[in-house]
Amino acid sequence: MSSPNWPSRTNDNLIHFFVSAVQKVHATGNATEHSYRSAFEALFSGLGVMALNEPKRVKCGAPDFLISKDSIVIGHVEAKDLHISIRGMKDSNKSQQNRYKAALPNLIYTNGLDWDFYRDGSIIASVTIADFLENVIPKMDRYDTLENLLRDFIAQRPQTITMPRELAERMAGKANLIKDVLHRTLADCEVPETELTAQYQAFKENLIHDITLEDFADIYAETIAYGMFAARLHDTTLDTFSRQEALELLPKSNPFLRSLFTYVAGHGLDDRIAWIIDDLADVFFACDVAKLMESFGKLTGQNDPFLHFYETFLAAYNPSKRKARGVWYTPESVVNFIVRAVDEVLQNEFGLADGLANTSKVTIDWDTGQTDKKGKAVTIKKEVHRIQILDPATGTGTFLAEIIKQIAPRIQSVAPSMWSSYIEQDLIPRLHGFELLMASYAMCHMKLDMILTELGYKPTGNPTRLSVYLTNSLEEGEPVNQTLPRASLLLLDTFSQSFLILPLYNVPNEFAG
Repeated sequence: MSSPNWPSRTNDNLIHFFVSAVQKVHATGNATEHSYRSAFEALFSGLGVMALNEPKRVKCGAPDFLISKDSIVIGHVEAKDLHISIRGMKDSNKSQQNRYKAALPNLIYTNGLDWDFYRDGSIIASVTIADFLENVIPKMDRYDTLENLLRDFIAQRPQTITMPRELAERMAGKANLIKDVLHRTLADCEVPETELTAQYQAFKENLIHDITLEDFADIYAETIAYGMFAARLHDTTLDTFSRQEALELLPKSNPFLRSLFTYVAGHGLDDRIAWIIDDLADVFFACDVAKLMESFGKLTGQNDPFLHFYETFLAAYNPSKRKARGVWYTPESVVNFIVRAVDEVLQNEFGLADGLANTSKVTIDWDTGQTDKKGKAVTIKKEVHRIQILDPATGTGTFLAEIIKQIAPRIQSVAPSMWSSYIEQDLIPRLHGFELLMASYAMCHMKLDMILTELGYKPTGNPTRLSVYLTNSLEEGEPVNQTLPRASLLLLDTFSQSFLILPLYNVPNEFAG
């Protein structure tokens, strides 16, 4: 249906013509929810903004209308059919409404006659401009109220986020919506081979063999949310931010995250997905993440807001996953004590004066992962560092970060010009971490990259890949694919003389035995 041919609009007739258009469509006797969309488009056009409706996007979980002005997204509108009550929703409609309220800070729910306005998840105003019995019966005395509420709605702009908890909750709301949109998009794929389905198949083949579409969407959403968080954290140009800029800001030492974001940042990203990721970018644009996390830069402090922020995010995004996977944290004072204790044991009991900073090497029989014609494992002689460090449940990398912090002063005080080469040749090659949760894994990479940068590390060439992998430490591993975060055979051959630093956390029931 073409847009209503409304006369020039004034404050007196804008809502009047909208109601008239709704009445006209209803009078045809065969109107559906979609039949009224041209009336909504004309209404918002009269307010000086654009109401964009994209059917494919809506089918995969987006609200009916994206409201924008000068290419800036202002808010969203979910429009139901006239006979559907927007209050007291149940079942799938209720679940959809909860997702939208959590993810979209400036939201309207309407059936054309009843209008509810939500700001940051809470309802701030309601108005009914007509009753619906057999016909639409206008309430003209409510027109001015709706006009004022709509003008207030389009006047909203992203608000500056000043508290870490608020940022975590905004991120969680967007991530849940990204998860829903991704799941619907994958399930609705009309073309069997797309870049997104290819990534799903790669995950199944290389990481989690029995992963479902829903679980893949969950992992993807978490990784996007934290990848963009890390990018904004590294961002020094606070007046701009986008998913394209995020790619340029991510640590270059993590090929997996950069590969994923090459797709997310691309111009060919599925439009059904792009809108909500752009919405997430707007959340980060509205805050100075580095300032929110500024306490993390005080490396000698006792609090790690970077770590606790992740805990807050996961509690808001998926608290049941946090409990099921045993996401509990060792206090920083305990981490510091354990690392110092291991360092002292190396010095006093093993005669290694440099302790954890020791760079001596040994030669071992290295399993190449191949077999000869008789089926016997092929090994080679290989020189490796004597002291290898593995955190088998590394989480966000607290133990590995503490080790770096304790080693740094020793090297920098003796040979400050050699610090960067020491990191690449004698530190990163012997620091290893395994993690089961995708978001924790991503966070660990970002955290270690942050701390190395703050301690003055400058890559001498191509950045060395951190040896932190996504895997289950209780399962046998597989050969490493450097574009995917999987551990290799638990690196057992490497640990000829190693010290395993075990974090203190609650063992989830599924792994207890």
